[in-house]
Amino acid sequence: MTEASAITEADIHLIQRIIPHRYPFLLIDKVYNIVPFKGCVGVKNVTFNEPHFQGHFPQTPIMPGVTIIEAMAQSAAVLVGVSLDVIDRDLLVYFMAIDSCKFRRKVVPGDVLELHMTVKRGGGKIWKFRGEATVGGELACEAEITAMLDLRD
Repeated sequence: MTEASAITEADIHLIQRIIPHRYPFLLIDKVYNIVPFKGCVGVKNVTFNEPHFQGHFPQTPIMPGVTIIEAMAQSAAVLVGVSLDVIDRDLLVYFMAIDSCKFRRKVVPGDVLELHMTVKRGGGKIWKFRGEATVGGELACEAEITAMLDLRD
């Protein structure tokens, strides 16, 4: 059994060992229910002090849709890192496509955004995911994401 095959949850320290994102663009706080090659749930605690709220929109702060999609992608990248046991390696995951994206509700400071990611196709260099972002069980965003892996070491 490898280290990765036993991982079912990733805190911020493990996330940073898997993906290269850092403040202000690291958009997830933890990932749990990790089932390699199947799916996971990422968590983003939405707080008012995030840089995008200064301008989107100052009187009515709303989390930009692109950052919701990026949080989905970062959750999926952690799942890939655990699935392929590439912790502490130079893994980059690039967007190739975002399909069937729909926004269903606003995400605002104080919300806990859950990012439910399911693998539709994976294991090689190209992966496809189905993502649903929810707040309190209510659907906020849904999308299909296709990504390409670049393991640099």
